[in-house]
Amino acid sequence: MFTINNVGPDEPLHSSVGQKLRRILWGLMLILSVIMYGSHAPLIFLCKEDGQIPFSSSSVVLMIELSKLTVSSLLLLIWDRKSLEVPLSWRLAVPYALPAFLYCANNNLVVHMQQFMDPSSFQVLSNLKIVSTALLYSFFLRQRLSINKWFALFLLMAAGVFYSYGGIQDLENVPSDIHLYITLPGLLLMLLYCLISGVSAVYTEIILKTQNIPLNMQNIFLYSFGIVMNLIAYVTSGLNSRFFDGFSIWVLVIIGSQALNGLIMSAVMKHSSNITRLFIISFSMLVNGLLSFILFQLQLTVLFFLAVILIGSAVYLYYGVK
Repeated sequence: MFTINNVGPDEPLHSSVGQKLRRILWGLMLILSVIMYGSHAPLIFLCKEDGQIPFSSSSVVLMIELSKLTVSSLLLLIWDRKSLEVPLSWRLAVPYALPAFLYCANNNLVVHMQQFMDPSSFQVLSNLKIVSTALLYSFFLRQRLSINKWFALFLLMAAGVFYSYGGIQDLENVPSDIHLYITLPGLLLMLLYCLISGVSAVYTEIILKTQNIPLNMQNIFLYSFGIVMNLIAYVTSGLNSRFFDGFSIWVLVIIGSQALNGLIMSAVMKHSSNITRLFIISFSMLVNGLLSFILFQLQLTVLFFLAVILIGSAVYLYYGVK
């Protein structure tokens, strides 16, 4: 999308400069997304009170969806106001109900899976969604990936496994007996989780790329359904606390950063691909590790640096080798 064409004798030079500026802006967006992904877990840790998360995750997810809807609506009014003059069919909006439902289902599935496996097993096995997303991306978008690119994606998954297994550790408070376990229902739920993750991501990319309407309008459709789905999940969860209980300045930072990151991810899937998204998520692990080292004095282990090498090799194989 951002390739620079040769400037002809009758073309203004500033068109080439504009292309370069868009490339720089695109790169800054990707870097910002990596930082926001990687800072999510440390920010949640900063929110804890007496070792417990004081807020309702359903409330935070709803606020994130509402924030994304508000920003998308404002951007539509500022940049794409002319599109409001064109009559829109409900058929354009209906396809977004499915990914909204799938995203909501996976958010709740994560909670239920904790009953059938330990957190470490969850972190390690959840990297299988890289494989599921890549397979579905290749099949439904008809993208034939070379052996080098498949191997690069395998390295990404391996990096995630190594990092999740022990990339960072609190050496002063290591539990004396760590029980790793996963039951058959837990394994089946994990496979379902990875499948839903891949289907929702690839399906969203297909919709965003095939519809010839502004991205901000597409975001409005997606986030509107997301609010409805998550509101239903919140009401049916039977929570006794009030909606804003436990909110703090750090919770507001989480809401703002995750809302902005969601908007960037929409742009990535519209103008790039889910593969770019997978690389962003992988790089964010390194940011998470560095922030954990700086803020919480956690130790970076050999597995962390092995993950760094694997991710660097994956980038080279996927984007550098023809």
